[in-house]
Amino acid sequence: MIDALIPEFDKALRALFAPAPTRRAMPGEDLPEAEMSDAEKRHVAGLMRINHCGEICAQALYQGQALTSRDPAVKRALEQAAWEETEHLNWTERRIEELGGRKSLLNPLWYAGSLALGVIAGKLGDDWNLGFLAETERQVEGHLESHKAKLPPQDRKSWEVLEQMKVDEIRHAEMAIHYGARELPPPVKLAMKLSSKLMTKTAYNI
Repeated sequence: MIDALIPEFDKALRALFAPAPTRRAMPGEDLPEAEMSDAEKRHVAGLMRINHCGEICAQALYQGQALTSRDPAVKRALEQAAWEETEHLNWTERRIEELGGRKSLLNPLWYAGSLALGVIAGKLGDDWNLGFLAETERQVEGHLESHKAKLPPQDRKSWEVLEQMKVDEIRHAEMAIHYGARELPPPVKLAMKLSSKLMTKTAYNI
C-alpha cells in the first residue's frame, strides 16, 4: 500500500510545487506580446489564475479517478488525458508569469478537494466515473469560451492558449462518452456548476 501511495504523493507535490512539463509548444508563444494597460494585465492574469486552478483540479480529479478505475483501457485513457491537462498547467503557469501575476494561494485546497471527488467518482463505477468526467469537461469548455470573450481583443497569446485548451477538453469529454459515460442527474450537474462558480470567483482574487 505504501509503495503504491508514494508515486501518487509525488504526483501531487509536482502538480502543486514543481514546474509542469509539456511536450507540445505553448500555443501562441511565437506571437508578440500585446500592448495592454496594467489593469488589463491584472485582469488577464486573474483569468489565467482561474484556469490554472482548473488545471490543478483536473490533475487531482484524473489522479483520483485513475486510482479507482476498474477497466485498464479506461485507466490508460484517463492517464493520457491527465498528461494533456499537465500541459495545460504548464501553459497557464507560463502565461501568468508573462503577465506578472501569481498562482492561487489556495491551490493545495483545490487539489485536495478534487482528489477526494475523483476517488469518490471512481468508487461509484466506471460509467459514473466517466459521466462525472464528461460533465466536468463540458462545463470547462463553456468556461474557457466565456474567458476568451473576456480577454482584451489584442491579447492573441492568451486567446490561443485558451482555444487549444478548449479543443483538448472537448476531446476528453468525447473520450469519456466513447468509454461509456453515464449522463449525470440534473441536481448533480447544478451542484457542479455552483461549486465551479465559487472556485472561479475566489481564484480570480486569491
